[in-house]
Amino acid sequence: MKRFAVLFLILSLAYPFLFPRLVSAQNDSPIFDDKKLLEGYAKQYENESKDVLIAMINDDNLSPYITAAAINVFKRKYSEIVFSREKILIEKALLRRSALTNSIYVEIEIRHTLCIMDRYKYFESMVPFLLQRLDHYNKIVNELTYTYINNILKKGQNRSREARIVFNTLRKMFFLSRKKLSTIAQDDERLKQKLELLRWSIKILGNQELRRLPAEVIQLL
Repeated sequence: MKRFAVLFLILSLAYPFLFPRLVSAQNDSPIFDDKKLLEGYAKQYENESKDVLIAMINDDNLSPYITAAAINVFKRKYSEIVFSREKILIEKALLRRSALTNSIYVEIEIRHTLCIMDRYKYFESMVPFLLQRLDHYNKIVNELTYTYINNILKKGQNRSREARIVFNTLRKMFFLSRKKLSTIAQDDERLKQKLELLRWSIKILGNQELRRLPAEVIQLL
């Protein structure tokens, strides 16, 4: 047993030198990086037809990464050019997938896609979910969510209805975390993102909304 243990240790130490290309390939593999994995699958399915992508969204046996990638490709290529009955069926497919999944990547892709497909119908229910995910511990989830929220807002017309939804959601989030604000560095990326979105909503609604915020937040603005 001791000889086996010594041999195993020697092989483990020598492995990088014996198989340098294999080790390099493993270190560069998307499997170690969710963002690379999602981008890799999205690139793989980039040329799939709309029908194939919808079939993938409906497939209960695919991995969450493949499902998220399929939704991402559908969103970018087809979400704004589906109408009538087809649009309703796709919305139902996305809502069904949302109810079944436990993947945060699938969730944020679905909610962003639905907002792109029907902004008026889904903004109120989907955007608060995305805003709350700005506090997610996973940096990639945080980055994707922030990108998607800004994409939704930039596609709009700065409506007060939408600004009110953003403001009220962030206000609740800040009230719940106001005791922690004094210990968070002002250059904290998550805090900066929320403050930027809060400023956007106040710019539309008016400075009178400042009175509804915790004192700790007003100091940061």
